[in-house]
Amino acid sequence: MNAQTIMETKEFKKCEDFHGHVCPGLSIGFRAAREGMKRLRETRAADEEMVAVVETDACSADAVQVLTGCTFGKGNFIYKDYGKMALTLFSRNTGEGVRLALKHGALDLDPEHRELLQKVVAGQASEEEQSRFDQLHLRRSRDILELDLESLFQVQSVSLPVPEKAKVEPSQACAQCGEPVMPSKMEPRGSEKICRGCARD
Repeated sequence: MNAQTIMETKEFKKCEDFHGHVCPGLSIGFRAAREGMKRLRETRAADEEMVAVVETDACSADAVQVLTGCTFGKGNFIYKDYGKMALTLFSRNTGEGVRLALKHGALDLDPEHRELLQKVVAGQASEEEQSRFDQLHLRRSRDILELDLESLFQVQSVSLPVPEKAKVEPSQACAQCGEPVMPSKMEPRGSEKICRGCARD
């Protein structure tokens, strides 16, 4: 399937709408989530049938949430601050897991694209430069949708225990600020328990 066909699918359009624009990172997340679900023989999670573990808070994570149905609110979307474009999916139905990690160099930009990216991020791009950047960014996004999977990811089966289901517990008042907190997220302060926000302040 070519990039244009993929970008016209309902799946991809939902990812674009959720994220706000098309970019290489969104394409990476789209490819990783689709392939992971295919390997686990899973469809979008209505509840907690799947667990997604992402190792970056960058663009790819948005496509993962949309396609897998794993979200922070359901407790089956886990973020590890490792700075890697890597996704691990677990199936609660089978106990199987798969990890897809971006290969070194797979997302490299050409010199012109990289230079324009720096200007755009710094807010120093002219209107013409912004237009050229948008063109190059879209082209790279399309390339990623068409690349062989082997060119993009290292893929491996994962046999670690599937993460526990989300905890639901009655709140307790923080002894310092008085706000309601999940007791399992509180920290001891003398004979009392306080929230992590107060503990850090």
